[in-house]
Amino acid sequence: MFKRRYSVDNKEAIIQATIKLIEEKGEHLDEVTVREICKRAGVGLGLVNYHFGNKDQLIEQCIERMINGTVEHFQNIREKTDGFTPFEKLTYLGNITLDFLFEHYAISKISVLTDMQSPKENDNTYRTYAAYLPLVAACRPDLDEAAIRRKTLYLITVMQQMFLRYEIISQILGIDLRQKENRRNFHTQVLHDILEV
Repeated sequence: MFKRRYSVDNKEAIIQATIKLIEEKGEHLDEVTVREICKRAGVGLGLVNYHFGNKDQLIEQCIERMINGTVEHFQNIREKTDGFTPFEKLTYLGNITLDFLFEHYAISKISVLTDMQSPKENDNTYRTYAAYLPLVAACRPDLDEAAIRRKTLYLITVMQQMFLRYEIISQILGIDLRQKENRRNFHTQVLHDILEV
């Protein structure tokens, strides 16, 4: 019993130390080393491989945890948007999503690319889709369930592309999506285009 508890504490210490390093390093995740993680966590070097297999899997798990907290926040925005129309709620949620992606570029890129390369039943992309689905349905109550699902999928896919391919989109459309106001205007236009409202 004591050994297992010690193991769980070590694992959590490694995760917390890694999350702090990810936040500090930003886009320079290649600078995060196992030695630095273990030093901050106060554990031996072999425990990263023991608990996570390797550094990349550890970082992936930490990023997933960080994004999960944000996705759960998305699902709880009702209090802030009580007086909003469904379209205003969807716009608000989209702006929060895009701001997070661009403000946490490195971890967001890893999260989105991981979901694309290794899709899982309840990954961050799916959880984002699930958070958007009822809002899309509320915006277009005249559509059947299949159409609502398609439009929600289109929206999530376009937002991921806005993030991953912002430089190309900027060249094609002449819009700098790194600028919050430009991003918000473009996102509103995307919503109008997809939802046809």
